Amino acid sequence: MEAVLARMRALDERLPPQDGVAVFNRVYLTVTRTLHRRIERGDFPAPRAAQTLSVRFAERYLTAVESDRAPACWRPLLQYRRHPGVRPLQHALAGINAHIGHDLALAVVSTCRALDCEPRALEADFDRVGDTLVALEEHIREDLMPGPDLLEIADPLTHLLGSWSLDRARSGAWAAARLLWTLRRSPDLAEEFAESLDSGVGLVGRCLLTPLPAAAVPCRTGPPARTGGLGLL
Repeated sequence: MEAVLARMRALDERLPPQDGVAVFNRVYLTVTRTLHRRIERGDFPAPRAAQTLSVRFAERYLTAVESDRAPACWRPLLQYRRHPGVRPLQHALAGINAHIGHDLALAVVSTCRALDCEPRALEADFDRVGDTLVALEEHIREDLMPGPDLLEIADPLTHLLGSWSLDRARSGAWAAARLLWTLRRSPDLAEEFAESLDSGVGLVGRCLLTPLPAAAVPCRTGPPARTGGLGLL
């Protein structure tokens, strides 16, 4: 876990703050630190399994953003990372979409292979990791969604983000992991399904990164209401 945290911190130091990957990286660094603390204090029933899952999960993201050819699910974020019409909140959610919708299922399968266990043996830890991610999504929305006085001009952003749910993505990832595990003895079918999952999640990511007209983008003229936030504005 320390190794993936070090790689995330290095990305944070290297990338410009408004880069879309940097926005997601700050979000994910926060949640990975939280997971690390929770595992260390014994919040997970099987600490070794939880750490293996968390590390393999994080490594998929790091490999994707450091690769010359990322999986389809990550390409929208990489392509739109500097687009002036895409807001930081969109970048954050597009990264979460790629990571939960695609990477999580493959990380579960990889962990099962490494620990020689069935997916059901990881279900409790999977749920606890998911609970941390849901809490993070709520925090992001609270920090970045416009206030009631800005809802009218921010309507396209509100509509776009309201159409995506981390909880549904997490449920889909668990179902995909179980199916991939069932297909492990049919490599061709497993590969075909994984490619379909990758492209489908990428399509959702491209929708989340739809550039918005300037009139629809809320802005704050003063400092953030809270300190210690994620720095996404």
